[in-house]
Amino acid sequence: MRVLSRLAASAALLIGTATAASAAGPDVAPVQQQGLNVTAIVIFVAFVLLTLYITYRAAITTRSAGDFYAAGGSISPLQNALAIAGDFMSAASFLGISGLVFSSGFDGLIYSIGFLVGWPIVLFLIAERLRNLGRFTFADVASFRLAQGPIRTLAAVGTLVVVAFYLIAQMVGAGQLIQLLFGLDYLYAVVIVGVLMIVYVAFGGMKATTWVQVIKACLLLVGATLLALAVLVHYGFNVNAMFADAIAIHPKGDAIMAPGGFVKDQVSTISLGLALMFGTAGLPHILMRFFTVRDAKAARKSVFYATGFIAYFYILTFVIGFGAITYLMPNASFFKVAADGHYNKITDLIGGANMPAIHLSNAIGGSLFLGFISAVAFATILAVVAGLTLSGASAISHDLYASVIARGRSTEAREVRLSKISAILIGIVAIYLGYVFQKQNVAFMVGLAFAVAASCNFPVLLMSIMWRGTTTTGALVGGLLGLVSAVVMVILSKAVWVTTFGHPAALFPYDNPALFSMPLAFAGIWIVSTLDKSKRAMAERAAFDAQFVRSETGIGASVAQAH
Repeated sequence: MRVLSRLAASAALLIGTATAASAAGPDVAPVQQQGLNVTAIVIFVAFVLLTLYITYRAAITTRSAGDFYAAGGSISPLQNALAIAGDFMSAASFLGISGLVFSSGFDGLIYSIGFLVGWPIVLFLIAERLRNLGRFTFADVASFRLAQGPIRTLAAVGTLVVVAFYLIAQMVGAGQLIQLLFGLDYLYAVVIVGVLMIVYVAFGGMKATTWVQVIKACLLLVGATLLALAVLVHYGFNVNAMFADAIAIHPKGDAIMAPGGFVKDQVSTISLGLALMFGTAGLPHILMRFFTVRDAKAARKSVFYATGFIAYFYILTFVIGFGAITYLMPNASFFKVAADGHYNKITDLIGGANMPAIHLSNAIGGSLFLGFISAVAFATILAVVAGLTLSGASAISHDLYASVIARGRSTEAREVRLSKISAILIGIVAIYLGYVFQKQNVAFMVGLAFAVAASCNFPVLLMSIMWRGTTTTGALVGGLLGLVSAVVMVILSKAVWVTTFGHPAALFPYDNPALFSMPLAFAGIWIVSTLDKSKRAMAERAAFDAQFVRSETGIGASVAQAH
């Protein structure tokens, strides 16, 4: 039970940091160093040794900027799909959604759907066009017919803001997680994460990052599958029998099979949905993955397969959530029991509402399975931070230095060298900030990252591809409006203004700003572009036809990649 207790605290923290897109999340409470979890350490060390070997192999085959940024376009659609899924299927999704199903039943699906529905948008609006027009970063696409300097600078700023907030939250969560799961000091834990992140990116580039994400995705899918299979085998694969047991055991009875009653603030929920759907299409480390495949057809297949993996994963969390109801609720050893022997089956679960999957792994497979799930959770964070670091380093070296500062006069070798240096610096800064923010509430940062991606990166990218009238000035004004408004609204929301700064009331009443900041960005782009009658604007509109043909057909894509 001690193991469960420390896992409870760690998982609660992980959820707090990584699911902040949906809510501000709980405070990062002070934690105490725990004893060594040998099983988890052994499994995690095996994961690290394997990924370091892969990094070594990737390093000796990485020779060009194309190899470093995009794995030379050598990743197959299936491999890329697993890497995308590995980037997207967080441990927070695994623990948080199964926890919601455990406490609310059918209503828990609202988050699964929210995470999943963003992928058709990526599939139909972004993937192929991105691959046909771009080379290494989404700024390549956004600036295709617009002025390189201002658009790339805006894209780089949007990328670095997303990376910074996302990375801090992940570093704090990872440090606390290792401290609790493996019994290491917080500082050592953060340093381990930072050093591994630097090694993966600086030496292995996109190839190593891809394989870290592929392995992590496989581990997470295997872990979730085993959990769900164990539940289904117990019921002879009779799902109705499982549901019947869950209804009989759960305090809410039949209500767990019906929707409604979960959503309290409809505006925040709609805003959350927008951030989840469109933020996914604006996350720079996700968008970079479409340049790792050979062509647009492979990019489309990647998204199609990845959507299947992600949908399968969320179905598993649904089974795990209901399985946890039937396994855990009748067993008092998983709950905080009062002196009179009573306990609340929903609120008294040890570690809180996000712990059902962890408890279920212990109930089904004992300490060995518990250690495996713990190692998977940490591997998940490593995969995400590696992708974020590579994205940030690419924004500095490719978008800012090579395209804006050097204006195309740099060599590939110098650009890659700067990218590696940037990765090292980002890693060092991340270690420092992870240490500084150890006891701070950083849950809002992931929400802010999603909001900025949906309100700055996505509108600029989509409007530059889809609307002839988009001009440099319009994209710049609209992108900045989305970026600034999203940041300001999050700061004035309860998550930061009240919880972090200690003010008595929030100045912005909703948890997520996307419902307001996204329209501001799109309106800014449309209004300013429409009013822009400059010669440059006319030339940019005239260049739309060539861009459109190339984005839809891929004709001339090799030329496009050289701009």
